[in-house]
Amino acid sequence: MLKEFKKFALKGNVLDMAIGVIIGGAFGKIVSSLVDDIFMPLIGLLFKTDSLTNKYIVLNGVDAAGMTAEQATEAGANILRYGNLLSVIINFLMIAVILFFVVKGINKLKDLTSKEEEAPAPKRVCPFCKSEIADDATRCPHCTSELPVE
Repeated sequence: MLKEFKKFALKGNVLDMAIGVIIGGAFGKIVSSLVDDIFMPLIGLLFKTDSLTNKYIVLNGVDAAGMTAEQATEAGANILRYGNLLSVIINFLMIAVILFFVVKGINKLKDLTSKEEEAPAPKRVCPFCKSEIADDATRCPHCTSELPVE
């Protein structure tokens, strides 16, 4: 049983997948940090707040001007927290854009490293004897038939 597990665990696909998961987790942390620490503060400047998660609308209850969402809730206000949703949506879109450009760059590198050979043009074939002939031939060199003009 130990030999079977060893054989399974050391297969190329399992190791490749494990390495991909580890690198993906590390890359996810880098992208999250880029979004949370660089882009979100800039977006916070647009909304004039330190964090979008603090944005809310008071539906009813006390006047919650100048309070955080938690403070307004504790004070008895019924609030609609739209800031966190906006923050998550912006976070998702930024991560998607960053990953798009990373994948696009990786695909470009793959194309540069593995240039596919173009398939050779199909040879012209004599319609009578089915032998290969030159593209500009007017007669077949094998059966001497007159070839149709293409």
